[in-house]
Amino acid sequence: MTPSPEPTSIPVGLGDRSYDILIGPGLVAGAGARVAALAPGAACAVVTDRNVARHHLPALLASLDAAGVRHAEVVVAPGEGSKSFAAYAEVCGAVLDARAERGDLVVALGGGVVGDLAGFVAATLKRGMRFVQIPTSLLAQVDSSVGGKTGINAPQGKNLVGAFHQPSLVLIDTDCLDTLPEREFRAGYAEVVKYGLIDDAPFFDWLDENRGAVFAGGANGAEARRHAVAQSCRSKAAVVGRDEHERGDRALLNLGHTFGHALERLTAYDGARLVHGEAVAVGIALAFRFSAARGLCPEGDAARVERHFRAAGLPTRIRDVPGWSDGPDAMLDAMMQDKKVTRGRLNLILARGIGRSFVAPDVQTAAVRDFLDGEMAKG
Repeated sequence: MTPSPEPTSIPVGLGDRSYDILIGPGLVAGAGARVAALAPGAACAVVTDRNVARHHLPALLASLDAAGVRHAEVVVAPGEGSKSFAAYAEVCGAVLDARAERGDLVVALGGGVVGDLAGFVAATLKRGMRFVQIPTSLLAQVDSSVGGKTGINAPQGKNLVGAFHQPSLVLIDTDCLDTLPEREFRAGYAEVVKYGLIDDAPFFDWLDENRGAVFAGGANGAEARRHAVAQSCRSKAAVVGRDEHERGDRALLNLGHTFGHALERLTAYDGARLVHGEAVAVGIALAFRFSAARGLCPEGDAARVERHFRAAGLPTRIRDVPGWSDGPDAMLDAMMQDKKVTRGRLNLILARGIGRSFVAPDVQTAAVRDFLDGEMAKG
């Protein structure tokens, strides 16, 4: 058997809370030794969902057993519905029932939902436990597993209850991407593209040239996938190191998310209609078209972004959301529930071009409503 190559290591510099992101194949099967080295003698509670458990939990548990790490497992339902008060209470109870101590670890094995939920459990139980992220979806690998944002949804909106709580280690096993349903991979790709659109136009150009290899997977696409994941993580790690608590340019990572979160809320987080990455793709396309409509961004750049998402099989228009029936007022009201609203004023991430995004404070709601009205009127 050919040994797996050494993982790519990307540091997240946060002083005494710094940690590493390791990226490469076979990391789930070797996770036990890394967990044991991170916290000698500690036990862990593995939080996952039913779908991920079927594919990856046996390998992780075997690895923990081989390293002599005591463990308990908590399996939740897959999907956005598990980012809820009820699921949070269930997981907290299960971890406490396992007699977890403050020095033990919570291990998140799964996509963004599992990572956000398990991270919030770790942030709050025993007034703070350490945790390890083992993201299995593309979206989680390039975005939600890095940076310490944890939380759950509220009836009023997405991610409104949570805490900043950094992981102690992130293990990104690129082999996990081979088990993803095609729709989930496409959805995660929207977050990869985001990094090129924020401040890295050469990366967007690379994605334009190599999108096919990234999607191919297997032997043909392994290196392209690894590069796309690593470059995304480098970009996020740099931003988090500069602005951990989103008081400055970390807000740029929310490009497209104010529009996207509103779409998710109005579809009641129904994954059959819309998953997070699809909402982000529509939201980014809306942000670029709104920027172009305001004379901030060349129309050609907005069109190029839309073409790229379309070529990747992602939606770019509100009308692409199945069963959409809400009007511009409902959309604007949902946007006003966003965490980035300040004293009733709407803040958006807009663009002056590809790789030139910026924070636009106090965007006029009338202008946004008129734009949404036009978007929804288009057949």
